Amino acid sequence: MEIATSQLKRVDIVKVVGRIDSYSAPQLEEALKNIVDQGRFRIVVDMTEVDFISSKGWWVLIETQKSCKRYNRGEVILVNIQDKIRESLDLVGMGSYFNIYDDITLAVGSV
Repeated sequence: MEIATSQLKRVDIVKVVGRIDSYSAPQLEEALKNIVDQGRFRIVVDMTEVDFISSKGWWVLIETQKSCKRYNRGEVILVNIQDKIRESLDLVGMGSYFNIYDDITLAVGSV
């Protein structure tokens, strides 16, 4: 898995490439934690090139969402999720926990 982060004025963009599984989820957790530790709570996660996400990967995203939403500071927004991954999110009842966009420009503009 590869992770690239970029910081804009109002939002951080995290681009993830590859599989998010038990082995690679700690890398994602560390990248997201670094952003939150800087006091930045508006995060857009570009999942265009993510072809699999395990329960550990979802746990990382959910925990980050909790940190960002605490005290109404911000949120994690997901972009370009493949259909099979979106179905798994809906299956576990977390589909409404994240704002999901199909276009990164719209996602950034919504924050």
